[in-house]
Amino acid sequence: MADAQKQQTRSQGKQLNILDRTARWITLPRFIFAATLFFFLTSILFPFYWMISSSFKSRAEISGREPVYIPSEWRLDAYQALFDPESPIGRFGTNIVNSVKVAIPTALIAVILSTLGAYAVARLKFRGKDVLLNSILMVYLFPGVLLIIPLFAMLAQIGAKLGFNVQDNLAVLVVTYLATTLPVALYMLANYFRTIPAEIEQAALIDGCSRMGVIWRITLPLAVPALVSVAIYTFMIAWNEFLYALVFLNSRELFTMPIKINTIYNEPQSIPHVVMAASTLMTLPVVFLFLALERFLTEGLSAGSVKG
Repeated sequence: MADAQKQQTRSQGKQLNILDRTARWITLPRFIFAATLFFFLTSILFPFYWMISSSFKSRAEISGREPVYIPSEWRLDAYQALFDPESPIGRFGTNIVNSVKVAIPTALIAVILSTLGAYAVARLKFRGKDVLLNSILMVYLFPGVLLIIPLFAMLAQIGAKLGFNVQDNLAVLVVTYLATTLPVALYMLANYFRTIPAEIEQAALIDGCSRMGVIWRITLPLAVPALVSVAIYTFMIAWNEFLYALVFLNSRELFTMPIKINTIYNEPQSIPHVVMAASTLMTLPVVFLFLALERFLTEGLSAGSVKG
């Protein structure tokens, strides 16, 4: 009995020591910081959790008056309905492929064109350079609603002369996305290229390297963080864009994911769990892309340092 009382006294003493250390560590600034961090993490992560968990709920659970935070059973009915070829809301795999066909070319072309244009603005000297850069950025200030009508009319006239149809054409949709993403991509890269010491490029030019060789061998390796940022930015815009796709696409076989999700949402029968499942499939690739390139961004920042 005495040994048991001693062990109990020791355990109580350890608990008091831990509580005393915790009380000493938690100061008012640390408490405010922890509370603020918890609030922001909750406000950011909870909507993602609600979306993912709702995709596994039944229609009764997601449509009930009382919120259900954890599904009683993790059902795959919503995901099966999305990929059912006989269902009117099915064939979601085709919509995923259409979004990939639009988003990846938009990101690649935007990176290539903005790299060349930004390098010219940052390194070459010509008249009206500042006016050109500011005017390009001004285009980005106009909302897409104002640009879509003149852009559609211009592309329709070009299509009539060259013999291609503007509507139901994914390549034309890529061009419209480039018109909205290139200005800010060019501005981002131009500012980053200015931070790269020009002496490195001048030394390569003196050694006999061509201008394109300088861009390929020196400038691009040092600008990896900016290039990846521009690629992610343009990819996300093309992946999530709704307005231009709604105007330029009429065929259900060519719908991108945002248009398909809107179609599912406007179905006569309420199927919110299917909407949540489609939204989950649309959101997760962007999250995985960012997490996969986070290490690459860090490596690019360290590789972009100038050695003395």
